[in-house]
Amino acid sequence: MRVRPILGSGVALALLTGAVAAADFGYTPPSQPMSFVSELRIGGSAQDPWSPEKGSANLTGEILFAKPFTTADLFTSYFVPRPHLGGSLNFRGDTSFGYAGLSWTVDITPRFFVEASFGGGLHNGNTQSNPALIPVDRSALGCSPLFRESGSIGYRLSQNWSVMATVEHLSNAGACNQNRGLTNVGARLGYTF
Repeated sequence: MRVRPILGSGVALALLTGAVAAADFGYTPPSQPMSFVSELRIGGSAQDPWSPEKGSANLTGEILFAKPFTTADLFTSYFVPRPHLGGSLNFRGDTSFGYAGLSWTVDITPRFFVEASFGGGLHNGNTQSNPALIPVDRSALGCSPLFRESGSIGYRLSQNWSVMATVEHLSNAGACNQNRGLTNVGARLGYTF
C-alpha cells in the first residue's frame, strides 16, 4: 500500500527536477504553440500589361510556411527563407498558374519591408513552339513548368495585417523555343499568425 505514495512522490520529484534543470539551461517553454503556416495572402493583379494577354485581371492567393529553422542573430535570420505555395486565377480565361518556392523577407523599418521569392510554376498557357499556331491574344510561354520570381514592397498595418505591392515574372529562361514570359503587377493583403 505504501508503493503508490512513494511512486507518486517520485514522479512529482522527477517532473520538478526536470523543470528546474530545463530552467537552468535557459530553456523556456513557448507561450503558444508554433504554427506550421506563417502567413496567408490574398490579392489581385493585372495580367501582363505589356503582352497579348493585357486587359485582364487575376485573383491571387499564397500560403507562406514557417521558416525551417531560426537564428538568434537578426541579420542572419534574413537569409533563412520561408517556403510558399500559391496560385493566380485569370478571370478572362487567359493564363492561370500555380507555383511553389522560397521567400526572403527583410525589414527596412518596423513597418516597411521588402521581399523576394524564387521558385517554379505550372500553367495552362500557350506552349506552342510554332509562332503560326499561337493565338494573337495569348502569350507564347513555350513550355511548362516555368521559373517564377517576384518582388514586393510591403507595409505592416498591425502586428498581424500587412499590404504589399508585388511584381511577379514567369519565364522558361530560354529552355524552350518560345519564351515571351508573363509579368503580372498587383497588390496583396497578408495575415501573419
